[in-house]
Amino acid sequence: MMAEQKKKSWLRKKVEGGLRRGLMGAYSTVEVDPERFLIQLRAAYRLPISGYHGVFSLTMEELDDVADGIIRSGMKMAAIEGAGFGLGGLLTMVPDMGILSAITMRTVQKLSLLYGFPYGTDEEIAELWMAAASAAGVDISRELLEKEVVAKFVPKVIQKIAAKASTEVVEKWAGRAIPLASSGIGAALNYWFVKAWGKRAKAHFRARHLQARLEGRQPAVSEKQTMALGDRKL
Repeated sequence: MMAEQKKKSWLRKKVEGGLRRGLMGAYSTVEVDPERFLIQLRAAYRLPISGYHGVFSLTMEELDDVADGIIRSGMKMAAIEGAGFGLGGLLTMVPDMGILSAITMRTVQKLSLLYGFPYGTDEEIAELWMAAASAAGVDISRELLEKEVVAKFVPKVIQKIAAKASTEVVEKWAGRAIPLASSGIGAALNYWFVKAWGKRAKAHFRARHLQARLEGRQPAVSEKQTMALGDRKL
């Protein structure tokens, strides 16, 4: 029993460290290009919008269908990545966490844009990471955001996310210690990870979107940032 507890504690620390480094890397380098994603929304998902302010004129059913498609796409990418890195068992767990973090954050970013919330300013970036925390099941007080600048706020949020997520997944990830089974397990667990985070992030942005509609407002920055894209040809 003690040996099993030590093993899980060691795994949790590995997962937490990998997630923390991966999420910090995602904060620094991983960003969905809003202009390109807008083109994708119009071309691949056939949304009749000229900018992100236009999503507030669509039905919730339309937005939710696209959100589900975005989550499924992230899940498939994560599963493929998990199957490859999973072949190495615990030896490849840390790099796996880095790539999985990037896939997950790109999914969260796309959902943010889809529901009409860009992240061009410090305040919007902070809101994005609050959404990521919500997706991880972490409650971040707005008081912390108000007291901290983004450069200090985000690392603190990432630390809380990594600690929470590592505890949540360690039981499921323990099976990757078996090399022969780890490829299939890695694919399944990565698939589950993005699915869980994607659903929570969707619920977060959906609620914000509905609240904005209820109050009869739209994030003004959405229109300013994307108005110029209205005449762009696909």
